[in-house]
Amino acid sequence: MKTLDAPETVAQTSATHPCARARFVAAAAAEHAVEVDRDARFPHETFVAARQHRLLSMLVPVELGGDGASVSDVVDICYMLGASCASSAMIFAMHQIQVVILLRHARSSPWHEQLLRRLSDEQLLFASSTTENQTGGAVRSSSCAVERDGSRMSLVKNGTVMSYGAEADGVFLTARRTPESQASDQVLVAFVKGDYELEKIKEWDTMGMRGTCSTGYTLRGCGSVDQVIPESYERIHPQSMVPIAHLTWSGVWCGIAAGAVARARRFVRKGAAQGTGQSAPGASHLTRAMMSLRALRGSIAAAVASYESAVSEPERLEAIDFQAGMNLLKVNSSETAIETVFHALQACGLSGYRNDGEFSVARPLRDVLSSSIMINNERILAGAASSLLLFDVPSRLRD
Repeated sequence: MKTLDAPETVAQTSATHPCARARFVAAAAAEHAVEVDRDARFPHETFVAARQHRLLSMLVPVELGGDGASVSDVVDICYMLGASCASSAMIFAMHQIQVVILLRHARSSPWHEQLLRRLSDEQLLFASSTTENQTGGAVRSSSCAVERDGSRMSLVKNGTVMSYGAEADGVFLTARRTPESQASDQVLVAFVKGDYELEKIKEWDTMGMRGTCSTGYTLRGCGSVDQVIPESYERIHPQSMVPIAHLTWSGVWCGIAAGAVARARRFVRKGAAQGTGQSAPGASHLTRAMMSLRALRGSIAAAVASYESAVSEPERLEAIDFQAGMNLLKVNSSETAIETVFHALQACGLSGYRNDGEFSVARPLRDVLSSSIMINNERILAGAASSLLLFDVPSRLRD
């Protein structure tokens, strides 16, 4: 494989669509997925390839060095990577959430626009830290605060989870605007390596998504006050964080499900080819798996279209019905993806239950089970209940 600094590689990369280039990244992810999971290690090979094919800056406008790609392109690539290596896909998704935030909420800031240029030039990888030990994992509440001293600022954050924090080139984190501010009066601060140090406070030894390396850290950072994103997190959260997170995560989970269904399909086809002409025992489960995968892909595609139609109208993005729809997308996508992988497991039978062999569904199942507890579905449903009471049950199939 040629290195990124080979001129012909850069020219070829720039001339092709990001989704076409993503095939090579997905292949690298698939090749190392077993050891990434086994060793709970960062998927280095995936992100060497992602940098080589310039996918980390795919959303950045062409004039700043990127591709000017769409959110739908990002969700497609999350799906492709999810079928290969769930951890790689989730890291890619979380990085792109931060890029969207920069593009939508910080273009007026020279410091952050320069960061976008650096992202394109250096293919930086961004992580985030939005939860703390002191707030019980609540994203819209912060304990730590930005402390200003003239043109400089500093903060200390005890993050319960900071995915791939040690491997990232920068971290975006929530904090109270000032030490006197309420817990919900939050800003988002962008730190790059050299601005902060990390002290590990919690390990990451989990059932699935092991390669995300979602360790807990205390982050101590300092920098210029210009690194605080101009818009308040109160606007960033509904306009960008929620919709982009739930769209990209849904793409990841759908990709995991698709990978499991592909294994089940190969298993049933192999059994049918070796059988007596009767339907393979797992054929009915394969049918169910393919039906639920089709429904999941359709619901995500509809949600992406809904977001892209509303993206230029902040009031629509913050509307109760849009926010409820994005939150329920997360719940539906996670539950449907789990159901789909279970059907794939049943289709493969013991071969799917095994940890070894070409038809094992063990890793996809362990990975996809994270989906319903990554921002717990019950918390989302409880929060959505009061807002949904404002809407009548539709009287017609089409409104």
